[in-house]
Amino acid sequence: MSRLRILTATALATALAVSAGYAQQQQTQRLAGTIDRVDGNTIFAKGRDGSAITLNVPENVVVTAVFKATVADIKPGAYIGSGATPQADGSQKAVEVHIFAESMRGQGDGHRPGWYGAPNGTMTNGAVEPTGAVVSQASGGDPSFVVKYKEGDKRIVVPANAHIVRYEVGNKSDLKAGAPFAILAANKEADGTFTAPRINVGRDGARPF
Repeated sequence: MSRLRILTATALATALAVSAGYAQQQQTQRLAGTIDRVDGNTIFAKGRDGSAITLNVPENVVVTAVFKATVADIKPGAYIGSGATPQADGSQKAVEVHIFAESMRGQGDGHRPGWYGAPNGTMTNGAVEPTGAVVSQASGGDPSFVVKYKEGDKRIVVPANAHIVRYEVGNKSDLKAGAPFAILAANKEADGTFTAPRINVGRDGARPF
């Protein structure tokens, strides 16, 4: 085989490998639903749309327990994430607020567009400013607080219908029948099953996002 043909074949093989890797990445998706049963490291569940889900997790799967919370649980200095919609005054109107466990501090730090949960949605992760963290509702407005991240800050306004939860480190015992779950990035396999290294699971009636 000539040198040119060898180089061409090598380039083609590399391109196919890159394409295959990209296609595999494209299969990553969000999952959410309720666990039906667990068999070892395999979870059988029902999606929120009623579809059947088979999920395989590793022995050392990272489990995050999700609890119901309120605005009162958003303390100065807490590290939070908020899915929101931008307002004319530059503030962000929260649809969801996640109060992270201390071990999760710094996760996803920053403000970015493209949040999936609302048209023109944004996601802001950062620490609640200690001073003037929660604005008084004396004027009849919704409570709000400033979230500081590495490159700036945003004021988050929390309406009464915002979904607020707090996170704690969980364990595999949280993976049981009847528990609601959510996965940010599950990989879809060729056989239609999914794999994921981490999972959020609701406790005490809480629903993870």
